Formats: sequence, C-alpha cells, structure tokens
Amino acid sequence: MQIRARLSMSADGYVTTPNGWPALTADPSFVSGQSHGIREFLADCEAALMGRTTFEPALTNSRWPWPDLDVFVLGSHRPEGTPDHVTTDSDPVRLLEKLRAANRGGDVHLIGGPRTIGTFHALGALDRLELVVLPLLFGDGMRLTPALRPEAGLTFQSQRALPGGAVEIVYSCRGSRGGLPGKPASQR
Repeated sequence: MQIRARLSMSADGYVTTPNGWPALTADPSFVSGQSHGIREFLADCEAALMGRTTFEPALTNSRWPWPDLDVFVLGSHRPEGTPDHVTTDSDPVRLLEKLRAANRGGDVHLIGGPRTIGTFHALGALDRLELVVLPLLFGDGMRLTPALRPEAGLTFQSQRALPGGAVEIVYSCRGSRGGLPGKPASQR
C-alpha cells in the first residue's frame, strides 16, 4: 500500500483559484474524472483519505465522488449525513491505523489541501506527491507552500507532459519521514 497525493497547481504556485476552487477546475481542458491523468492515477487506488473540509461538499453532491473507493475522513466530528460506510476519526494516527487495517493491498489517494497533505507527510505516511502544474497564472489563492517546504525531503522521480500544456511532476517521499513538530522520534 502506498499513500499518494495528487493535486493541481497554477504555474505561480496556487493549488486553488482566487475563489477557492481546486486549481484544475480553472483549466479549460479539465473534464471531471477523466482528464489530466486521473484515471491512470486511480487505477491502483482502493481508498480515499481526506480532511473534513474536502469531504463535506460531497454530502450535497448529486453523485458520490468515490463510488469505487473506501473513504476515510480526518475531522473533529462526523458531519451530519455521512454514509455509514465512511470511516471518520479526529486523530490522524488512529485514522491511519484504521486505514491500514482495512487495506486489501491497493493504494490510497490522499485528497486535500496543503494542511491535510502536510499532516500525513509529517506522520511519515505520504509515499508519493504528484503535482499537475497548469499553464495558468492565478495571482492569488491557497499556496502549496509554506506547508510543504524545501526541507520536506521530496525526491524528484519523473515528469510527463499532459494535454493542454500541463505537466505532471512526481516526487517520492520515502526517506522524508519526519515526526510532528515537537514529537520525539520514539512517537513517530
């Protein structure tokens, strides 16, 4: 099992548009669930792991966004209307334990913004970070950094051109296992 994050960002480093939408949604060539390599990415995934902020909009969506994936949500409370098959927990360590216990050998799609990705990276749970850099400039929005700093220990693995001028950049996070700030190595 590998925990893999895949997110898009503008060429000037924003993972959301100025209005707060995921960067990918601003690309004219974006097709939900089909474009920018998402089908290939999800082919090996059996679960989705995310924060509550990412999860809650799905509760009012006309279609369930993760029909073929087990869903795990990090949040301070279980949102009203959460389906019974969704696992929630307020503690990222406990949630990872539940995720690993349920895993049948497939990968996990870590969905979310810089805070969620940073939380699981700090726990040593992030194996790969895949960035889809779009040929767009936003000038504002939420940045991937500073939550992910140069000292994060990411190792460049590969890149490939995608249709529409986007570029996929893949980093390995192996060997970058840091604890949470203030936690001794014995508690990592």
